[in-house]
Amino acid sequence: MRRSAFLLFLFLVGAVALGAAQAVPSATERQLAVTAGGMVSGFQPGEGGNNLVGIGAFVDARFSHWVQIEAEGRWLRWNQFYGEHQDNYLIGPRVPLKQFGKFNTYGKALIGYGKMTFPYNYGYGTFTDLAFGGTLDYRLSRKLTLRAADFEYQYWPKWINNTSLSPYGVSVGIAYRVY
Repeated sequence: MRRSAFLLFLFLVGAVALGAAQAVPSATERQLAVTAGGMVSGFQPGEGGNNLVGIGAFVDARFSHWVQIEAEGRWLRWNQFYGEHQDNYLIGPRVPLKQFGKFNTYGKALIGYGKMTFPYNYGYGTFTDLAFGGTLDYRLSRKLTLRAADFEYQYWPKWINNTSLSPYGVSVGIAYRVY
């Protein structure tokens, strides 16, 4: 009898613990969040010339705490060196690193392609673009976020004559939580 009561007690404690673990997060935490924003960027194009300046747009989709995706497009068209400019279209995972107060930090690894027009209209091309970086966001309100700093290092593995190119730069922007 005592053994059966003890086993019944353990079963009930386990059921309560599992039931609470199941009910609370799903009832209080929304899983999907979509944020869209715009940014201003300054990039060193990776080969001589001036630092390029441009605008961009990004969309972040958060499916859970650890499953997040970022997509971004950037058009570096100002401060050209005799017509040289770059465009980037990238997508990939974003990982939360640390949250302190209203600040959130993220790491990201994106893949896509970069388009480049060479100086003096010498030519143009589309190249594979791998990008690695980090973001510091500051939550202004429930819907608005300031992208205080977004550093990105890009690697174009097959550029001209099987050489590589490594543009890098910084962006700042603002985002609105759509959903």
